[in-house]
Amino acid sequence: MLMAKTALELQKQHLAELIQAIQRCSYFLHASSEKLDWPLGADLLAAKKKDVGLFEILAAINERFAKLQDTLAAAMRHASLLAGEPSDNFLKVLSFYEKMGVIESLEVWQLCRATRNLAAHDYETDYFEIAEHFNSLYELSPTLYRTAGRFVAYCRDTLAIEANADDFSLDFSAIADI
Repeated sequence: MLMAKTALELQKQHLAELIQAIQRCSYFLHASSEKLDWPLGADLLAAKKKDVGLFEILAAINERFAKLQDTLAAAMRHASLLAGEPSDNFLKVLSFYEKMGVIESLEVWQLCRATRNLAAHDYETDYFEIAEHFNSLYELSPTLYRTAGRFVAYCRDTLAIEANADDFSLDFSAIADI
């Protein structure tokens, strides 16, 4: 007779799914970034202002950077619950992961958040500003990859929870440099 999964098993399964999503987000952000020659220049963007392919890649980078950080934040909060750590306030969650060495610092996390939030200016027409935004995302991406790698290792080593599928695990390990 099959027994229904316990609430704890469901919570662990959810974290395993979030870990897989982190790996997937990292993979696709990295893949999109690899399609461009960095750093981007304002002259290039102005010259290619009607290049749909280029701007689709940039839109994907914007979306995937934000998605990676959002997914990582959700997983961090969820893992904190499973670890019995306070998670009622996300600053407490970040402080915990800073102490655990998962995030470099609160300031670096907030820098990533602020940089990705600048993308809200969808109608920016100053190509220098557009280039600076995407160059900043590109420069900050390895920070998110490393944070994701340390978080995945924390979940594996401390909570004995890993991605629920290995589809992206090897690529993710290379990207996150773990």
